Amino acid sequence: MGSFFVGAGNEESDTVDHLALDIGGANIKLADGRGMSRSVPFALWRHPARLAETLAELLREVPDSTRLTLTMTGELADCFETKRHGVRAIVSAVGEAAGAREMRVFTTAGQLIKADEAMENPLPAAAANWLALATWAGRHAPQGPALLLDVGSTTCDVIPLVDGRPAATGLTDTERLLSGELVYTGVRRSPVCAVAATLPHGGRECPVAQELFATSGDAHVILGNLPESESGAHTADGRPATRSAARDRLARCICADRETFSEDDASEAAQAIARKQLAMICAATEKVVSHLGATPERVVISGEGEFLARRVVERVAPAAALVSLRERLGPEVSQCATAHALAVLAREDFE
Repeated sequence: MGSFFVGAGNEESDTVDHLALDIGGANIKLADGRGMSRSVPFALWRHPARLAETLAELLREVPDSTRLTLTMTGELADCFETKRHGVRAIVSAVGEAAGAREMRVFTTAGQLIKADEAMENPLPAAAANWLALATWAGRHAPQGPALLLDVGSTTCDVIPLVDGRPAATGLTDTERLLSGELVYTGVRRSPVCAVAATLPHGGRECPVAQELFATSGDAHVILGNLPESESGAHTADGRPATRSAARDRLARCICADRETFSEDDASEAAQAIARKQLAMICAATEKVVSHLGATPERVVISGEGEFLARRVVERVAPAAALVSLRERLGPEVSQCATAHALAVLAREDFE
């Protein structure tokens, strides 16, 4: 099949029989490209054998479809010996859950291929989701230099766009890390010890314990950037994502506890974590802009961490017009932006 081209097709088609899946190592995202989306936590690295069952349950909860399109990043999960193994395992699980649905897989060539082709040649299907989103997002920046900035729970994509088309210099995850187009930090799951080497405490900088005591989500819950939740799906200790539990987790980052780590201490530490994370993404974005060779005229932002993407734009490209998928499509779709984009592209390709 041919590659997708920006501007092709019509998002307002009456066809409603396409669903798209974006399967990561920690979340499964699903969308129909028309406003319906779902994001459910799933620890693939812990329960790879349960993937097909979990997908079947999810598909029973949403409107039925005759076609299912897949993209993924979960092949990197360390339950798989290699990426080839991971892609094949995920494709197989989706095929089992898909039942009679026609199934296709998106590749880094911008193509939709059949499941058996992906099984035979799996690597082009590995970590192709960023290209689906960038291809669709380019429609919101049809002329001139632009950026896509998608900040999720685990990673951040910084994709250059030129005249509405992706202009990435990296293709694989490793190449994208080297180029700055992939930043392995997100607003929920990044270990605090990977974001900050020290945290302020009592007027001094205290070294952070190199242990998974807390994550970036704790900082953003403390700061009010993310809502509190009774779910512990993405917390370091499995306890709820509440301010109280987040404070306990942040305290342990400096080998303290709630008796010696006040709410003010938690707020100060959270602000420091957020600043360091912002600096990390800004540095990568500046690197991508330097490769682009022009100041972005527009920046499309998406993902659960849109609030962080906005701050990056304010620092790196303050004159750029901002396109927020949260504002245009709603927070749920923005969080599942890649699945939404892929559903649109798949429907247009079929039509």
